[in-house]
Amino acid sequence: MGLDLVTLRVAFSLMALLLGLLFYFFAYRTTRAPYSGWWCVALALFLTGALAFLLDGTALQRWTNPLGHVLLVSGAVSVWVSARSLRRSPPRPLLFAAAPAATLVACALDSPATNTWAGGPVFLASMGLLFGLATREMWPAEPAYTRVRIPMTASVGLVSVFYLGRLIAFLTDGPGGPTFELLFGSATTTMLTMVLLVVVSFSMAGLISEQQTRALRMVATRDDLTGLLNRKAFLDLAAAQLRDRAVTQGTGALILADLDKFKAVNDTYGHAAGDMALQAFGAACQDTVRSTDLVGRYGGEEFVLLIPGASAGRAEEIAVEVSRRLAQVPTVDGLEMPTVSYGVALYDAGTSDVEDLIAAADRALYRAKSLGRNRTVHSDPRG
Repeated sequence: MGLDLVTLRVAFSLMALLLGLLFYFFAYRTTRAPYSGWWCVALALFLTGALAFLLDGTALQRWTNPLGHVLLVSGAVSVWVSARSLRRSPPRPLLFAAAPAATLVACALDSPATNTWAGGPVFLASMGLLFGLATREMWPAEPAYTRVRIPMTASVGLVSVFYLGRLIAFLTDGPGGPTFELLFGSATTTMLTMVLLVVVSFSMAGLISEQQTRALRMVATRDDLTGLLNRKAFLDLAAAQLRDRAVTQGTGALILADLDKFKAVNDTYGHAAGDMALQAFGAACQDTVRSTDLVGRYGGEEFVLLIPGASAGRAEEIAVEVSRRLAQVPTVDGLEMPTVSYGVALYDAGTSDVEDLIAAADRALYRAKSLGRNRTVHSDPRG
């Protein structure tokens, strides 16, 4: 063989150190994302675990081998927690510590002074299980990031299968058997883990880059105060949707909403109260419509909604429900949420200009204001 095990472990440690430093300074510090932080922890644990095994075969192996196993299992725990943090909260501390604690006990009870593979079955089972859990967490996380998700998931899944294979070979062939040494020996494991660290580290960096790009795109399309689509983003998406609906013979409704006497809210209670009213109305809209509907802040206290498939009656029901939700928002200091006037314009397969549709809804909204506010008016009296 080309490289001996000690050389491989030194190379692995140096690579883990370099990756850890690069990842910390150029990835984690720029985002402070939990998954990148846990990956830094995993790299540090893999590094120190590999260093501990350099004393294998010496008088210190009584301590260093169990320590190395515990550190590697803790590194696998960190990989699992990193993957889990992509879509939900980290596990409870008890779950976090269970595998390292079980590994430590198994090693301590298995003559670590003379047995190089003290606690081996528990160590291998823990590694296979934890990498398997990480694979399960990675696969459904953030479906939009398929390009970087696949190599991450495949790499971690491969390591899980490899460790489970090591466990089976360990139990059937023994750590000194030819099958175990040929396919699952320490040298093979070290090289495979090196590949894992490189692939996952670069995939993590790619994931961070894509998330930053997505965040910047989100900022460019969202209203700062309400979190709804801003005017330009709404117009662009609505125009695209109208083009699509024209192809599929679709119909729907556009609702233009205006908070009644909004200036009085600002003048009486202050701009903070006005901002709260705008945020509350935006939230009421989002809570009422479907996730596929478009909701945007058109400007000032005006909002616009595009509801594919909605009839005139359905559009009015939506307006009523939004106003009901707004009226139920708890307030302080005597503030009352303003009422809302709505103008509704229907569209069909022949409608292609979103500006014309908004203009029709605006005329209906003007009539709603002139008729006393706090009502819904349709651009087509027959609606």
